[in-house]
Amino acid sequence: MIENPILRGFCPDPSIIRVGEDYYIATSTFEWWPGVRLFHSKDLKHWEQIPSPLRRESQLDLIGDPPSGGVWAPCLSYDGHMFYLIYTDVKTKKGRFYNTHNYMVHTDDIYGEWSDPVYLNSIGFDPSLFHDRDGKKYLVNMVNGFKGILVQELALTEGNWQLTGERRKVYSGSGIGYTEGPHMYHIGDWYYLLVAEGGTGYDHCVTMARSKNLWGPYETAPHNPILTSHRNNPDALQKCGHGDLVETPDGEWYLVHLCSRPLDGEKSCPLGRETAIQKMQWTEDGWLQAEGDGRFAGRLAPEPKGCPKPEDLKQQDSPMQRSGFKMGIEDDFQGKKLSVLYSSPRVSYDTFANLSARPGYLRLTGQESLNSLHRVSLVAVRQQEYHATAETVMEFHPDYPEQLAGLTYMYDALNFYLLGKTADEEGNPVLTLIKSDMGTVTDVISPIPLSGDEPLELRVVTSADGREAVFYYRLGTDEWKQAGSTCSTHILTDEYCRGFTGAHFGMYVHDMTGLKYRADFKRFSVSYL
Repeated sequence: MIENPILRGFCPDPSIIRVGEDYYIATSTFEWWPGVRLFHSKDLKHWEQIPSPLRRESQLDLIGDPPSGGVWAPCLSYDGHMFYLIYTDVKTKKGRFYNTHNYMVHTDDIYGEWSDPVYLNSIGFDPSLFHDRDGKKYLVNMVNGFKGILVQELALTEGNWQLTGERRKVYSGSGIGYTEGPHMYHIGDWYYLLVAEGGTGYDHCVTMARSKNLWGPYETAPHNPILTSHRNNPDALQKCGHGDLVETPDGEWYLVHLCSRPLDGEKSCPLGRETAIQKMQWTEDGWLQAEGDGRFAGRLAPEPKGCPKPEDLKQQDSPMQRSGFKMGIEDDFQGKKLSVLYSSPRVSYDTFANLSARPGYLRLTGQESLNSLHRVSLVAVRQQEYHATAETVMEFHPDYPEQLAGLTYMYDALNFYLLGKTADEEGNPVLTLIKSDMGTVTDVISPIPLSGDEPLELRVVTSADGREAVFYYRLGTDEWKQAGSTCSTHILTDEYCRGFTGAHFGMYVHDMTGLKYRADFKRFSVSYL
């Protein structure tokens, strides 16, 4: 069996394709760089993260994007020759006006470089690309304000991709509301529309409609939603919706979809929105439904026929993530490149991180503070399980209070904990633990004097139930000492932050003097118990 989620911690809005015997999933990254996470599998169960497609500044400009803005709901597709990726860059997401810009990139090698983006439109978020059997391509586009689904042909004209012909509204939704995340398929005699509805919270779901004509009219499935959450079962996956279909070589159908694992007894998600998979079946009257539990997403899904054994799977340089496997990271920075598991907010970590200046160390150059929406020197990994330990070893020599480096446990620019080394007004090194709650920054502890220039080890441990975190530090061979009292993780949840990304652990430095002081990190690890 496949245990859900298959992609754990902050991997929402999955889009899936199969190319021969290979499966690929793309997920949202929001304000985190590089843009869009890609994963590869041979069996729908064991997944390896591969290089992201949007890793050049010419492809993506996230500077100034709000928390949980940026890259929303990518659509990955393949036409037999070329891979295509459609994505939205969300510049504003609150109030009456949403500014959402849609782009397309492509490549003939999913592991290689992707093209610079082609601008499509700014009508709404969550667009997808549909390749019909006759070779024509269509942009399938929701409308800001959840006003329905539009379709327009996308054609290559004189070497340039352009939207052409009439843009038509083909579907208004099933009536559940918040119609978004559309995907179109031509299966048999029918054009099927799969959409997300109910809002990306606890009423989230996947619904379906069909037509004999691409342009409609579309009839809504009589048993919608075809997938949702068992909200009365505290052990069930929640927020299930925003799905995409894939067919196996043996003709089996699977649906990947967004989900969350709230804290026990609470509607509170520090792990963000994740990706799960369900096996689907066709009814006699030509509609899809989930196998087993009907419309409710299950914790387990049957494996596809011919599923390879784990020992038969080719191991790559980066770790595989399989269902039920708690994948951490242990990094001593001996390589020439940072692992694909790392992310940074809004700007490429290549602009401030260096592995060659001091071999065996990750050197970060200080820029703006963590609450900035512009240039922040943070390298982080997403939290994947409740019970976690994150550690780092750091050398940093600050002269001013405006210089700080250390270990952060954070959600976004407004909500974080930061345990680090700084200087007091007299220039003496001190340890500090600060908290940012909706942008209000306070000291959790009084500054602790630090002696000498020994490497400083920092640690944060979250409780088994995910509700609390405790910070520790030590110098040299000293014993670990606790920094302050237990801290609540509530400020690092989707619900509290009204965001979509879940919590992260990371290495961080800022230098608000503009002197660009550097911090050297000898080791970084995140483990799950």
